[in-house]
Amino acid sequence: MSKRLTGNLTSKYMEAASRLHPGPDSKRKKVVCYVESYTDIFFWRSILDDFRHDGIEFEIMLPSRTDLSRGKKQAMMNTLGENLGKYMIACVDSDYDYLLQGSSPTSREMLTNPYVLHTYAYAIENYQCYAPSLHEVCVMSTLNDHKIFDFEEYMKLYSNIVYELFIWSVWLYRNNMYKEMPLNSFLGFVSVEKMNIMKPSDSLEDLRHRVNRKVAYMQRNYPKAKGKLTPLKMELERLGVTRDNTYLFIQGHHILENVVMAVMDPVCTQLRREREREIKSLANGRKQQMDNELASYNHSQCPIDQMIRRNTDFKDADLYQLLKRDIERLIDSILEVDKTDEQVASMEPTVSDGSVPLHFG
Repeated sequence: MSKRLTGNLTSKYMEAASRLHPGPDSKRKKVVCYVESYTDIFFWRSILDDFRHDGIEFEIMLPSRTDLSRGKKQAMMNTLGENLGKYMIACVDSDYDYLLQGSSPTSREMLTNPYVLHTYAYAIENYQCYAPSLHEVCVMSTLNDHKIFDFEEYMKLYSNIVYELFIWSVWLYRNNMYKEMPLNSFLGFVSVEKMNIMKPSDSLEDLRHRVNRKVAYMQRNYPKAKGKLTPLKMELERLGVTRDNTYLFIQGHHILENVVMAVMDPVCTQLRREREREIKSLANGRKQQMDNELASYNHSQCPIDQMIRRNTDFKDADLYQLLKRDIERLIDSILEVDKTDEQVASMEPTVSDGSVPLHFG
């Protein structure tokens, strides 16, 4: 038996604790959801709130209350492992493990364990950067609804440009050759540099040349991949990867910080200046009124980096429907167990005083 508390926490323990300490609503079963980092808590809460059920209550927690570091998926799954069940689950970023389709131990565990919910996108940041939602994020930040940049077209063009090199990256990881192009190296090739939102084509063309040079290098130096990349593309397409949405499967921090924020920062800056000019123009020289309105506007704004991390407007994404399906299956399995328990309890004989023996399931 493990000497550490985390080694003795199991789904059955959580189920028994829920029954012994039911709280104000004894009909609800508590499902403890472990996440990788404190920054993941809001994301998973915003999702699981959509699946509230009279018989189920989700509580999101960290495996450790003393360590807030990120990137702990493998360690968390190794620690919880066999202890996971209907009343204790793990909620993790997919990283590349969804696309590896079981070619690594972590990928196999994530994909085969029904009590591990994973994002399907690389990470939660990819959903927060969901292209159709980015204009709304700008509006939340600047309180200006003027559409001055086409985020959907930008993310589509970006995805198409990096797609071929992304396929090479997945192929290398699937064949345990990732050291030939480590993730950090790949991300260096697919960064957006010196973005001018008035002429984004310049930065995108620079990106295209950089990516094409690397793709040509890979084709020359890895001839054994010839004939294998096309079947891989077809398989990845079945998993949801297309030329238009590649950004959803590339490291989330990179997409957020080096692709999306590269345009959102200048877009929001321009929208704020536009609103300030409008306020000054409408003041017609009345300085006190102008100062009051500018102060009110400044106090009403929110930083764009905070707004994008609160973005939940991604739930119509095709990829999200896969996660939604997994959550629904989990809930169905929990309710099915509860139904079976009730049937068993109803068949138990009563004792002489008319009471029912204690039943712990």
